[in-house]
Amino acid sequence: MNTVIENILSRRSIRKFNDEPVTKEELLILGECAVHAPSAMCRDTWKFVIINNEELIRELITIMQSLLNKPAYNMYNPKAVIIGANRKDNSRGVEDNACALENIFLAAHSMNIGTVWINQVRDFMDDEVLRAYLNKIGIDEEMNVYGVVSLGHYDEKPVDKPRNGIYTYIE
Repeated sequence: MNTVIENILSRRSIRKFNDEPVTKEELLILGECAVHAPSAMCRDTWKFVIINNEELIRELITIMQSLLNKPAYNMYNPKAVIIGANRKDNSRGVEDNACALENIFLAAHSMNIGTVWINQVRDFMDDEVLRAYLNKIGIDEEMNVYGVVSLGHYDEKPVDKPRNGIYTYIE
C-alpha cells in the first residue's frame, strides 16, 4: 500500500495531546496544505488563522465554555488551533473549507501531529463576544467559520478501529 493511502486509512481524531509544542514551521506547512485544497471554481475565498499563542487559545476556550454553559469544556487542550473561515457570499464555502481541513488533518497525521475537528464555534459565530474575538484575530463579519482544528503532538499513534461507512462498487 502506498504511503498516501496508508496515511488516509490510519488517521484518527486525537483528543489528548502531550506537552510538546507545535512549531511555527509545522503550522506554516499545515497552512500551506490548507490553501492547496480544491475550491469551487478556484475561488480561494477562504481564510485560515493559525493560533500558536496560549493566551489567545485560552481566551477562545473561555468564550466557548460560557456559550456552551460547560465550564469543563476545553477543546481538548490544544497546543495550537487553526480556524477555517470563508466568505459568506461563497455558496460553496462549507465544501471548500471541508476539503482544506481534511488536507490539514492528513498532513498533520503524516507529521505525527494529532488533530480533532471542533464544530461549536460555527454554531455561535454571530454571538457578540465570540464575534469580537473573531474580529480581533482577523475573521470579520463577512466571513463564516466552518471549522476549528485543535492540534498537538501525541504520544502514541492512534489505534485502528473498524469503520461503519458504506460504499458500493457497481460494474
